[in-house]
Amino acid sequence: MVLGCTSGAGKSLLVTALARWFSRQGVDVVPFKAQNMSNNARVVDGGEIGVAQWLQARAARIEPSVDMNPVLLKPEADTRSQVVVAGVARRDLTELRWPDRALHLWPAMTAAFDRVTRQHELVLLEGAGSPAEINLVDLVNNRMVEHADASAVLVADIDRGGAFAHVFGTWSLVPQETRDRLAAFVLNKFRGDATLLEPGPTSMTERTGMAMAGVLPMLPHELPDEEGATIRGEPPIGAPTVAVVRYPYASNLDELRLLPHAASVRWATDPHDIDGVDLVVLPGSKHVAADAAWLRSQHFDARLHAFATSGGRVLGVCGGAMILGSEVCDPSGVEGATTGLGLLPLRTEMSPSKTTRRVGVELPRLEAPWAALTGLRADGYEIRNGVVHGDGCEVAPLVWRRGSVLATTVHGLLEDPDVVHALCGIRVRDPLEDTFEHLADAVDAHLDTRLLRSLTLTS
Repeated sequence: MVLGCTSGAGKSLLVTALARWFSRQGVDVVPFKAQNMSNNARVVDGGEIGVAQWLQARAARIEPSVDMNPVLLKPEADTRSQVVVAGVARRDLTELRWPDRALHLWPAMTAAFDRVTRQHELVLLEGAGSPAEINLVDLVNNRMVEHADASAVLVADIDRGGAFAHVFGTWSLVPQETRDRLAAFVLNKFRGDATLLEPGPTSMTERTGMAMAGVLPMLPHELPDEEGATIRGEPPIGAPTVAVVRYPYASNLDELRLLPHAASVRWATDPHDIDGVDLVVLPGSKHVAADAAWLRSQHFDARLHAFATSGGRVLGVCGGAMILGSEVCDPSGVEGATTGLGLLPLRTEMSPSKTTRRVGVELPRLEAPWAALTGLRADGYEIRNGVVHGDGCEVAPLVWRRGSVLATTVHGLLEDPDVVHALCGIRVRDPLEDTFEHLADAVDAHLDTRLLRSLTLTS
């Protein structure tokens, strides 16, 4: 099991790297994270999971499933998260206080883990946050490592400073059952000469009994961040400029990962950030009413109207499409009703039942400024509570257009190189496969693979 001293220490990166490394050794390996928190999710058979486990499954060269991430928390406000269990949003659990959920979540976690254990040769477990959060009931780290009876590797972000204190403090604070299973530690995101770290690693082994499993450098990679937004890539000279509106509950931002290779991408948090750009993207939203209110409070509404009226291209995806419409009604009290920006004649009704499915989109003949998209077919997925109704502006199933404003409820289209080429005029190549190989190479180069393999034999 890969545990972290802190959030962002590199647990997901290391599991992804190990998934491809073990796969290259011919091992039937599967990722597993009992509980994730992210508004970046993917649709698999049975529902939705966090994007990190979806990526790890791809690294392992296996089909992702809901068992790889049985509990997903999707923040809807500072103190509220939608609870997804076994791929399905559970409104009853969402309404419960956090301490009261554990009784309902633990059986789903263990059942999913037990199934993947029976189906695969090696399970790579990933923790969440830190196992030393002594104020919390910790199912994901401490109870799961005990249930799995797994050996554990502790990851620390040395770039933050204080890595040895993080390692020793975490080892000191975790329950004895976890401490007994902490077999090794990894220092991640190191810059410089690793030989200068001594006597730190040796002293840490003497104090804790954990072996030093290696030092990973600050690795360049193309994995999207699982909990936020990422701009990675170097567009060619003369590339168009794309502004992505970053409202508070923007979701599925990982699907934009190809754009920075074909365009100069900027996050728009101020209305002036869209001035002079070639395309404005309104991404998904986990809370449409709240994000629509934020746009008005920041005066984005007037600026977007002026931009679209002057012929500027505006693309809305899922929640962004709903925000571009005229009205969002919510008779069941799912998220709340709101008035949209009115750039498209769309009416959305929030439904208690959530749509999660993989779909394909085929675009008909389109006029300027969207003519380059004509005839394209791309596969994507839907994750939404809103049911969208168009009024004479539907150009294809799940796609609506009026003038320079285009909207769809389908996520993932911007991960298609043909779609990116049509929007930006620059051909790109998906770098994910190269990233998986690069990370596996880093395991060979920087980690004690003999030690890591021995832990899989004793866990």
